[in-house]
Amino acid sequence: MALPPYASTVQTTWYYSFRVICGLILFFLIFPIMVIIPLSFNALPYFTFTPGMLAFEADAYSLDHYRAFFASSDWQGALWNSLKFAPQATIISVTLGTLAAIGLSSGKMPYKGAVMAILISPMIVPLIISASGMYFFYARVGLVGTDLGVILAHAALGTPFVIITVTATLVGFDRSLTRAAANMGAGPVRTFFKVQMPLILPGVVSGGLFAFITSFDEVVVVLFVGSSGQKTLPWQMFTGLREQISPVILAVATILVALSICLLITLEMLRRRSERLRGMSPG
Repeated sequence: MALPPYASTVQTTWYYSFRVICGLILFFLIFPIMVIIPLSFNALPYFTFTPGMLAFEADAYSLDHYRAFFASSDWQGALWNSLKFAPQATIISVTLGTLAAIGLSSGKMPYKGAVMAILISPMIVPLIISASGMYFFYARVGLVGTDLGVILAHAALGTPFVIITVTATLVGFDRSLTRAAANMGAGPVRTFFKVQMPLILPGVVSGGLFAFITSFDEVVVVLFVGSSGQKTLPWQMFTGLREQISPVILAVATILVALSICLLITLEMLRRRSERLRGMSPG
């Protein structure tokens, strides 16, 4: 929105100050992450910029760290575990979170506020507390050190994100559509898949992407409930920082940043589509 020509001095000052403040906040949040990207191309095994890199010399940049990542069996095994656990945890999170959101959006749901608070508690409670509780519970049922235990733990962390996104999508949902489908003889299941699901699909997919990111990037819970056989990519990065400081971590971090950017772009596209379906103008 452009500044109107009749704006006062105070409005003009706030107009430009607000943009400067937003720029400083973005710089504070993004710059530490963006520094990792050029460092991942360092030709030397250092975590700092070399004089050659600062002088933009071609010999100072290399893809050696990326080659080491793809050639290492440890890193590839961790990547495979992350790619194996995250989709399965996402499917569970989307299924449970969508059903919970539909139930919470019903006007007949008793104690809706208390139930909502309980369901989203995994994203509010400190992660170390959730991990400790999962460890003691899973230890009693024999799930510690198993693939199923890690998947269920990640699903528990991702479900609140699905609940929040789907609940927000259901706020603008026209209930008369489901009543019309019921009047025409459609059952609850058919009504859900033919009427309700297509309209809330952007919110479901958005929640699924959040759940996928949560599972893919999570390290604390898997340290508690997993074993060496369930070592994920963040776990391998954590181990690399503690035991052997390898610049390969920078290359992996850059790959994860690129993946996150792609997912965020997808989320924005889904948000705009959801607003169009709900009759709102994107912005």
